[in-house]
Amino acid sequence: MSLTDRIGRALGAAATAFRQAPVPEPRSEPELEEQFQEAAGTTIDPDEDEWRRLTGDSRRDLNPVTHRRMRKLALYQWQTNLIANRLIELPLAFLLAEGVKLTVANEDAQKWLDAFWNDPINNMDLKLPKKLRELALFGEQCWPAFTNEHNGHVRLGYLDPELIETVVTDPDNCEQPIGIVTVKGSKSRARRYRVIVNGPEDVFTQRTQEIRKTFTDGECFYFKVNDLSNGTRGQSDLLAHIDWCDMYEEQVFGEAERSAHTRAFVWDVTLKGATEETVKDRAKKITTPGAGSVRVHNDAEEWNAVTPDLKHGDASVGARLIRNHILGGGTIPEHWFGGGGDVNRAAASEMGDPTFKVFTMRQKLWKHILQEVASFVIMRRLDPTGQSAFDPSEPDPDLTPECSFPEMVARDTSKYAAALQQVVAAAAVAVDRSLFSKALGMKLIGQVAAQLGVECDVEEELAAALEDAQRRRLEDVIEDGPDDPAATAEEPTTNPKVPVDEQN
Repeated sequence: MSLTDRIGRALGAAATAFRQAPVPEPRSEPELEEQFQEAAGTTIDPDEDEWRRLTGDSRRDLNPVTHRRMRKLALYQWQTNLIANRLIELPLAFLLAEGVKLTVANEDAQKWLDAFWNDPINNMDLKLPKKLRELALFGEQCWPAFTNEHNGHVRLGYLDPELIETVVTDPDNCEQPIGIVTVKGSKSRARRYRVIVNGPEDVFTQRTQEIRKTFTDGECFYFKVNDLSNGTRGQSDLLAHIDWCDMYEEQVFGEAERSAHTRAFVWDVTLKGATEETVKDRAKKITTPGAGSVRVHNDAEEWNAVTPDLKHGDASVGARLIRNHILGGGTIPEHWFGGGGDVNRAAASEMGDPTFKVFTMRQKLWKHILQEVASFVIMRRLDPTGQSAFDPSEPDPDLTPECSFPEMVARDTSKYAAALQQVVAAAAVAVDRSLFSKALGMKLIGQVAAQLGVECDVEEELAAALEDAQRRRLEDVIEDGPDDPAATAEEPTTNPKVPVDEQN
């Protein structure tokens, strides 16, 4: 029975027990002698965020039992199943094997980012791979942020997804999380963290601002993957693979056990013309011969080593089918997991393109996450209280952080270099013949140059090229002198200082 069937059967039994539970008698409420009138203004109950309409709940989350089970099984599969482990670790290696950098133009801001990154508690070089791994495993990450009230230095904590009870969203915008409510601790108290948004509070409506004020236990970052716009929780990258990984592992274990059984054998001893008593007497005295030992018998006794014939076909085809089904769901080529198949070098390089596209999407997500954290670090350094006005529509370019990842794979620059040469020659001919403008020619060249990792602004490069051409013409004039017809005229063949007769 698959995991989905077991969970469905358990939920069905729980629903049946709930329907059969006795209904408590309604309690009579005392009549109010005096009618109270609600005061003017906005009233926000402490548990306003925990109520929702029964007819208006359209969230796309897993139910809490399944969601909790998903986290446990995903972690177990990553720890024990080789193919599930590779589905998590391979993208992680491509994203972070060469490191990552946070840079900003302002020198002071760069020092703040370096101090945050290398802080002995943050220690991002060591902890960042864990954060990427757990986002893929659990589908969400929550990092409480602690700010030094004197200098604005920021340190990050960690809240295990198992401790998150509720993710509260904006009642006016269901895709925007505004707060995190944890499970109750030893003192029967739940913590309430306000989700960090790099902007002023007035980006929210008045009602949402009042709800956010009830989250008084600090601030936190919250990020999720594999979710929908109206979903509050993220989902694991392994959610769809768990049952298949378990099936593949069982088949491989079964083949290993079958292989051990096929290697087993027994000694079959035949006694010719022996009675039942003789056979029993011989069975009591016979022993298994050891390796290299000597066995002596007459022609009435025959020994044969018998091996089992299980009549089982080659199971590698079925195992490969399941394995490729799992790897295909994770966009991982077969030859990345030890299965060469019919793949040659040329085909292997082309098969990696879909995989790198998927990895690049996750890389862009992490680029956004790290830039969000870096912006918060800089803002807190500028104002430790976080109360200063901030206009996200007019950011300061010198204080805008940039996160850079290295190339995932080494580019084959030979074909792009050859293409660049051909495009430059073709563009030059087309411009000389007035088939299209210089700007269009530069755009074509820029497209090929981008494949070599060189990003350029077409208008700026064209202006710079014209300035260089003009400068070179000016240098040539200074070096060779002006083109004066009088200076370059043919010199007379006669010497003015010598009489004509003598010259002749």
